[in-house]
Amino acid sequence: MQPFPNAADPRHNDPYTADCPLPRVSSATDAVEATLDQLATLSALLDVEPDYAVAPLDFDLPPGFLLSVVIPVYNEEATLAAILARVSRVLVPKEIIVVDDCSTDGTREILGTYARAAGLRVLCKPRNEGKGAALRSGFAAARGDVIIVQDADLEYDPRDFPKLLKPIITGDADVVYGSRFLGDVPQDPSWLHRCGNALLTGLSNCFTGLSLTDMETCYKAFRREMLEGIVIEQNRFGFEPEVTAKLARRGARIIEVPITYRARSYADGKKIGIRDALNALYCIARYSGSISRTSTRLP
Repeated sequence: MQPFPNAADPRHNDPYTADCPLPRVSSATDAVEATLDQLATLSALLDVEPDYAVAPLDFDLPPGFLLSVVIPVYNEEATLAAILARVSRVLVPKEIIVVDDCSTDGTREILGTYARAAGLRVLCKPRNEGKGAALRSGFAAARGDVIIVQDADLEYDPRDFPKLLKPIITGDADVVYGSRFLGDVPQDPSWLHRCGNALLTGLSNCFTGLSLTDMETCYKAFRREMLEGIVIEQNRFGFEPEVTAKLARRGARIIEVPITYRARSYADGKKIGIRDALNALYCIARYSGSISRTSTRLP
């Protein structure tokens, strides 16, 4: 599979994003040693979360299937190792692509510790631009049949990956959103966040014709073909309404599934703010059209 285009599209001021440097492999012996080093580093990473149990899949994956998990990171030194360990434990053939958005804390040092882990690729951006820009770079590097977005904090649980994957694997959906608001009890304790999300999701639905409950969710799984040709213009959290509108315009079959969610506070490092909410309103109006589409919810 070829990477997506537009990884460094000058129209969107996306500077070159480079792989964080690793030692060169110059011989067969070096290759064997590098492989052993990768496995040893992966083992050390898994030891970060030794009690994180993951159930096996209850459905079959197609032969040669590969999942790409794209993780945008900015100043997440407190949770980064744990989320990498949790994603690594999910029992699906995968690559993990971490895009460091020019962190200023100890994030890059932690990534340097685990960058050699098997299945992990680290991309380093030369300046901070935001989640959308990081995802643009991560999508360009992805090789998987399905691509999932994972935040670097611990709000979203990778044990929900099978829920996101199954409708795509069975052919029932092109895109799956993990909703924090399906089920009996809202999982975000913040009344302000719930109302804000309901407003933005409702407005997005009015413009796109979808019937989502959680447009702003991080957990989005895409069949690879659905993202090909879509240029992500928004550098920050405007990615969410932008990609939703562009997928709806493309006629994507979008399904929502319930997920678990553990909200964090601004004191814990939550980054989205009022400016992002206002920009989301702008993005909904800019990218959406009157598209006669509906979304489906699974129990």
